[in-house]
Amino acid sequence: MNNALTTPDSAPKSAPNSTTRTPTLMVQGCTSDSGKTTLVAALCRILHRRGVRVAPFKPQNMALNSAVTVDGGEIGRAQALQALAAGLAPHSDFNPVLLKPATDKRAQVIIHGKALTDLDARDYHEYKPRAMKAVLESYERLCAQYECVLVEGAGSPAEINLRDRDIANMGFAEAVDCPVILIADIDRGGVFAHLVGTLDLLSASEQARVKGFVINRFRGDIGLLESGLRWLEERTGKPVLGVLPYLHGLYLDAEDALPRGVEDKDAKATKLRIIAPAYPRISNHNDLDPLRFHPEVDFRFIGPNDRPPPCDLIVLPGSKAVQADLSWLRTQGWDEAISRHLRYGGKVIGICGGLQMLGRTLHDPLGLEGEPCSINGLGWLDYETTLAAEKTLENVSGTLALSGTASVAGYKIHMGVTQGAALTKPAALLDGKPDGALSDDGKILATYCHGLFDAPEALAALLAWAGHKPTSTFDPHQRREQDLDRLTDAVEESLDLSLFAEWFPALPTQTRTQRP
Repeated sequence: MNNALTTPDSAPKSAPNSTTRTPTLMVQGCTSDSGKTTLVAALCRILHRRGVRVAPFKPQNMALNSAVTVDGGEIGRAQALQALAAGLAPHSDFNPVLLKPATDKRAQVIIHGKALTDLDARDYHEYKPRAMKAVLESYERLCAQYECVLVEGAGSPAEINLRDRDIANMGFAEAVDCPVILIADIDRGGVFAHLVGTLDLLSASEQARVKGFVINRFRGDIGLLESGLRWLEERTGKPVLGVLPYLHGLYLDAEDALPRGVEDKDAKATKLRIIAPAYPRISNHNDLDPLRFHPEVDFRFIGPNDRPPPCDLIVLPGSKAVQADLSWLRTQGWDEAISRHLRYGGKVIGICGGLQMLGRTLHDPLGLEGEPCSINGLGWLDYETTLAAEKTLENVSGTLALSGTASVAGYKIHMGVTQGAALTKPAALLDGKPDGALSDDGKILATYCHGLFDAPEALAALLAWAGHKPTSTFDPHQRREQDLDRLTDAVEESLDLSLFAEWFPALPTQTRTQRP
């Protein structure tokens, strides 16, 4: 790992200056998971529908779900979703600073799509001025290319201990002089306290920057909420721009948090049982979304101290700290559970970090995940992995070895080099190269390909291999697009867009509905 605290060589030394101010709007939240990502995605889609060239932007993201960009970088998965909503391919400028936690106190720092170093929280605080330079460079490039920019904040702007040198929320908004709207999740409870308290904790200039509020995930009779909305507007002097409904079962890429619950399904229709361990540093768990949403699959994440139930397929997902998560698996009894599962004819898939765990040995000579060491893997496939400083980042496509014809498309994000006899029987052929391994008995499949289940043909082939041939086709890409449109329709119907006209003219002035 390069430990030099510098921006990548590919980044320009200075950012171009926009000749005219590009309309910019920032969505900040009172809490994490308040709806910032989905609101920005919906606003991107509203503008895209009207032919406006809009770019999503998140100055700093802390997430273990990431995507590979067209320029060979890495950004948060949420910004890839927002790019899709805007009709764009993901680009590293959409998320110039990405932090990928390796422990509770240390994270990998990715600038302009490239991993630079690992820093603890205190050292990163000192690094923030350099990170801000990278943020402003990306922002200026987007301003030069697009008609407007929609910005997503991170966490809450009212975290007192994080306000110094802030680059993720009001620090950025003040630097570029853009308006802000605050969103809060009423489903969590305490929505008025969240909004009023957040506003009160901001400086006078930051309070003036807040143009209004959005309340998210409301279910019930909105007429019963009206007295609270009037009180909020009178108390703060800020308008409520809209109340967004609770939308069940949205197939949208999560920024980081695991899903809140199991998707609603007809129990009689589910024919295949699939589980995955929710280890502490699970990454790119959105790989498993096609399984969560498939109408004929009963999928569950199994958390700490929960006994793995009987199932047809176990999936070991990616991990940002493979050795630590492997140790966690052992303490939770997963090694014995996997052995028993295979003995009774079950199937296992390992993706990225899961692939590495299934091998004989994991080597970390550079101490990338802690002290330099080697540990035993689960030993089910004959290969070993050595962690290396250079990260593999590439979009890939090809076919699964299971059928030879089922197409698969995804991306690789990993820092390990895997070698061994098991690789002579690959799981897939990606861009003309063998990838991963398929065990001799056909029970274990391992791959470095994130997005393994995204293509309908690959998904159907893998479910058939696991013991069930689906009775209908499920297309994850189509479902994501449908839910993006469902979200966008709900936001457009619920927001009073006419209130945006004065401070964000890029949005249309007409509105479909008004508050009662």
